[in-house]
Amino acid sequence: MQEVTFEEALDQILARDSTYHRDAYLFVREALVFTQKLVGRGQGGRERHVSGQQLLDGIRQFAIKEYGPMVLTVLEEWGVRHCRDFGNLVFIMIEARLLRKTDTDSRSDFENGYDFDEAFRKPFLPAGTQPKRRPAQRIGRS
Repeated sequence: MQEVTFEEALDQILARDSTYHRDAYLFVREALVFTQKLVGRGQGGRERHVSGQQLLDGIRQFAIKEYGPMVLTVLEEWGVRHCRDFGNLVFIMIEARLLRKTDTDSRSDFENGYDFDEAFRKPFLPAGTQPKRRPAQRIGRS
């Protein structure tokens, strides 16, 4: 049986569920590698498992580094608006066998990770400025 490439598996995921943009999956994969480097390698130089909280912190740092002040706009374009969306992306990739998990990993590890305005808008505000809360978006007609 031929092994499926990451891109082929991603095509299959997106054919079933288009909740998140393709680039969101690619970003999470890159952020995982970034986080593993931050946390350090495991014994024997193998990739080290990172917890949900460690991954969320790595995602935050990587997103700011890659997209700067545009980070919230980029994430929203991809359908990512909360930390739980990162958890959904991770577990969709786990179900597709693109990532591995331990018995203690769960989607709930990504709940209540951080507030997106605090994490992604505040670093770019002038010192002493608080982020303005954006009104909730309405779905449907007014």
